[in-house]
This record gives sequence, C-alpha cells and structure tokens, in this order.
Amino acid sequence: MQTYRYDLNKISDIHLNAKGLQCVSIDKDRETCIITIAITYEAVYGMGERFNRVNQKGLTVNAEVYEQFCNQGEISYCPVPFFFTNTGLGVYVDSWVISQFEFGDTIKITIQKDSLGKWPEIYFFVGKPKEIIQEYVTVTGKPFMIPKWSFGAWISANRWHTQEQVEEQISLMEKHNFPANVIVIEAWSDEATFYQWNANGEWPAPKEMVAQLHEKGIRLILWQIPVLKKMHEEEYHKVLAEDWAYAKAHHLCVLNPDGTPYTIPEGRWFGGAMLPDFTNKETVDWWFSKRQYLLDMGVDGFKTDGGEFIYSDEVKVHNGLTGIEMRNAFVSSYVEAYHNFIGKDRVLFSRAGYKGQQNFPIQWAGDQQSTWEEFRHVLVAGISIGASGVPFWGFDIGGFAGSLPTVELYERATQAAVFTPIMQWHSEPAGGQFAKILPGIKDAENDRSPWNIAFYYQDDELLDRLRYHYNLRTNLLPYLYDQAKKASETGIPMMRHLIFDYPEDANVYNIEDSFMLGDLLIAPILHEGQTERGVYLPAGEWMNIWTGEVLEGNRKYLIVCGGERIPVFIRSGGCIALNLGDDRRLGSYVGNSTEEYQHLCFCCAGIEGDYRFSDDLGNEILITWKNGIKHTEVLSGNVQFEAIDCGLLNE
Repeated sequence: MQTYRYDLNKISDIHLNAKGLQCVSIDKDRETCIITIAITYEAVYGMGERFNRVNQKGLTVNAEVYEQFCNQGEISYCPVPFFFTNTGLGVYVDSWVISQFEFGDTIKITIQKDSLGKWPEIYFFVGKPKEIIQEYVTVTGKPFMIPKWSFGAWISANRWHTQEQVEEQISLMEKHNFPANVIVIEAWSDEATFYQWNANGEWPAPKEMVAQLHEKGIRLILWQIPVLKKMHEEEYHKVLAEDWAYAKAHHLCVLNPDGTPYTIPEGRWFGGAMLPDFTNKETVDWWFSKRQYLLDMGVDGFKTDGGEFIYSDEVKVHNGLTGIEMRNAFVSSYVEAYHNFIGKDRVLFSRAGYKGQQNFPIQWAGDQQSTWEEFRHVLVAGISIGASGVPFWGFDIGGFAGSLPTVELYERATQAAVFTPIMQWHSEPAGGQFAKILPGIKDAENDRSPWNIAFYYQDDELLDRLRYHYNLRTNLLPYLYDQAKKASETGIPMMRHLIFDYPEDANVYNIEDSFMLGDLLIAPILHEGQTERGVYLPAGEWMNIWTGEVLEGNRKYLIVCGGERIPVFIRSGGCIALNLGDDRRLGSYVGNSTEEYQHLCFCCAGIEGDYRFSDDLGNEILITWKNGIKHTEVLSGNVQFEAIDCGLLNE
C-alpha cells in the first residue's frame, strides 16, 4: 500500500510509478485545475451515496450536496470526493468546494479554488480496495462506533403527534410480538421552534414516556432540522419570533455579503428560513442550550434531517468560509455540532453529509417512493456509500412516500433490510406528501407499520412472515455488532461490494444487486414476481443458509428462493455469531434485550476456518475448526456459548 499526498498550490505535475498508473497530469488556469489520470480501468467505486449506479465508469459525477425529494437519480444527499478503481488506484480531493469527476476513457477531475483563492490537497492511494479504504479513513477519520442497540430494529413515523399515538404503536408492537430497539418520533415538537415539547399538551408526560420506553429496551430518537423557520403572519409564534430577533441581533446565522441573514430560497424546502451558523461557538451554545433538557430527560439521539440548504456562493459564515465551501460544508458543520452535543452513547441519524461523514454516524438514504425502481436504487446507494468510507447506513423499508407498498415489495424490502447495517420502517405524515398528485391516498395508506400493512391488505399470514425476519434481526445482533466494531476500526464497510473481498475477480466488478456482510453473501430480490434469481458466487465453497446446500464458487447459479426468503450464502471458513432461542433456530424469538444472550451460538461453515468475536459486554472469543473438530479459546469474559455447524440451522 502506498499513499501520495500533494498540495496543488505547490506542484505543476505528478508522475507515479505504480501498477496500472501511467501518468497524472495537471492543467491549471486562474480558477480551474484539471487533473487527468491516464489509466486503463473497468470500474470505479465510491463518490458517496449514489442512487444511479455503483460502478460510475462512463458517468460525470458532481461532488455536490443537493436535496431531491424521491427519485434521486444522479443527485446525492451525501457525496464524497473519493473513489477507487478496480486497478488499485484511489483518489481523494480534500476540498469543500464542488468538484467534478469525469470517468471516461481517462479520469478527469475538475477542481475550483476555494474562497481564499487556494487549491486543495489531493491524495492518491495505490493498493487493494480494503487497503485503500483503510488508508482513506486514516486520513479523514475512522468511523465513530455506535451503541449495540443501534443495530436492533427501528420503528419510525412522521404521523405520531401525541403521546397516546406513540403508546398505541408500542402496544401494537407488543401485541403482535415484534422486537424493536429504537423508535424515531418526527412530529414531537411545536412545529415552529422544533425544540419545544408538549407546547399544547399532546405529550402529558414525555419524561415518563422515555423512561417507560427504556424499561422495554427501546431507545428514543427525535427529529431535528437546522433552521429558524419562516412562519406566515397568521401563524405568529412568540418564542420563534424571539429566537429570530436574538439570532439576527447577535449575528448567529449564515449571512449575505451585506450582513443581512441569508434565507433559504422560496420554492425550496423550508423556503424563507434562516440558518444557524454552526461554525460560531456562540451559535452552538445558544442552539443547544434550548435542547439540553431533551438529553436530561433521556432522549437517545436525533434524526438530523436536511442540511442541503446553501444555494449561493456569496454567503459567509463566522469561520471565514463562504458559500463556495458552505454549499457542501454547512451540513457537515451541522451534524458535527450535534455529534459533539450528544456524546458517545447516543446516535445521530442523518440524511446529508460530505467528506468525513463516517465521523458522525448514522446515515439513512433519505426519501423514496414505495416502488420497485426506488428499491433497486436504494440498494445501489447502500453499496456505494459503504465504498465511500461510511459503514453505518439504512433505508426506509418499502419506501416512505406515495401509495402504500404492495405486500410483495414490503416483504422483499424487509428481507433485505435484515442484512443491512440499520433496519427501519418509516411512515410519512397522515394524508401524505403526495396527496395532491395521488388524491386517492387515504390516511391508513400512509401507515407503513407491519401490522397496518397486514391489516390493509387483509393478509393474516403476513405478520407471521414479517415477525420471522424481525426475530432473525435480533438473532443476528451479536454478528452485526461484531462486524460494526471491525468496520469502525478499519473503515471496511459492513455492507460491502464484492470487490473488497474478491478484487482479482473481474466477474464481480459490475455486480450491483448483491453484497457481502462479513462472511455472508446477500442477494436481495429486487423485481416484482421473482421467486428465483441469478447469483454469482466467487471462488470457494458456499452454503445456502436456508437449505444447507453447498455450491462450488467461481460461477453463477439460478437460485430458487420462493417468496419468503432471499438467497443468502455463507462462505466456507466463515462463521456467524447468533443469539438464538431454545430451539437453536433462525427466526427464534429472544426478546428486546441487548445486554444478554439467550443462547450465544457460533455457526461455523466448511471443514476449516477461524473466527475472532468480541462484543460490548467484555467478551472476546477465538474459534478455530478443522475436519469437524472445534477449538474455542475465551480471551476475556465468561459468557456461555456453543459452537455448532451451520447445517443445524436449516429449516
């Protein structure tokens, strides 16, 4: 592995003598620097969360934070100015300024000067994909580790406006015996300041509600938005008006060149709102003084929505940057401020970001309609953001907007979400944001809870099928947490493209519908009506975890999977750590606790291998096996566990 760092202000040309890299040339004029990389390559990965393709070769990609409600296409909430190729070259442009990357026969990077007239530094990494991503996060920051409860199931909605509605959802969850470890409430505040809870009495005892949720093993996340909202005259709100006056008088907001507060353009989300300047310590102290009481009552984190709000190069902020940088940097200043506020035992759940976003986890894919096309796009987004150094990511199961997903789409999305870093369903507001263009939508059609989907479609067996996968998620929790720890130490994503594990296999370069999770290969069903799909298995032996069938790798198979499972394989020599019920079966109910195991089992595949496991309870275990003989060594802790063959899990 080799790393080359260049200050573009000090050099005029670059030559690297490395495999597959003939020449890097620089062409500068007064405002623009064009870097051309003359290499032969077949695939390029990274560039942040990309919804159109994982392999970006043949495309022109802008590293620009931009908000798009549904059907994102080539637009990204969370771009990252970093990529790597199948030939072993990685590039990172350390700049907040919007850059353009053309991935044609050659790679051309167009970089603009910053507001001080300076060029950025640029890094070249030469090595294997895992080495490149590890070096990238060494430069930009290793992923911040999140609590184990983050990897349990999440339930979420922008339709719960009262404590009674939240308690009703928890009662339904318990009635139907679904596990969950996180609840996200979006419509909790006064809808003006976005920090006043219970202004109108809809939440008679929020502190007690938080404590009751914790007793059930459920953590609470509250929605946030970084704006001082513009209200219509008939909506006058005394506290918000006072906040506006204070922020303006003390220059706590993003400003126009003339010193007046910048406001979001009309026609954009939250048009007319002012933006707090999180580069100003006085702003940060003032902003979070109004939210400290939420942490004091036990709130476990925030859904830090939005942040794609700078649409002008002319604005300025306290630390001297202008809109040239802040179009991308504003969201990072926003989530970093919240990250510092909440501390290490709570989490953020953000939509937008930029370089180094792995320092402020977690990320989610933003807004999608409930369509098969959007489902395919969101899987691409998850794989691509992982390849960009951001390992903790999730999406809204079956989409959150528009008409209710079909049973098949909802079920297939649930089956896939089990194996992604964050598993969450989310519902849009009652009435829906598509009510005007889809006038047939009724209130019930926007409730995307498993129990409402089953009720709406009168599918009595659906809840049983979905419950299996929620139980499977809790079974996988030890494995997910162990993989997350490894990701935080290395930057190698949990949900990762096959090129990370098989960089020499050209057959994996353009696979965008399968991914690795540790030793598991996951192949979601992404098209309506499919009960079988093609799956490429790289070299080695692979076992179907549902059937026990062992297949030789280095070839593609047509896998019949039915409607209740997606193809999942474990490679020979691999192992998964599971928390299982008394029957030692996948899908067994083990409750909501993340602090103990019912039966900790290590399921070993193949005739030989080794696996090192650790958790958040102080346990560290080394398991080796060969020719059916298993050896276990407890390196720390005293947890009881079993080492079993994967075949024992088969239905």
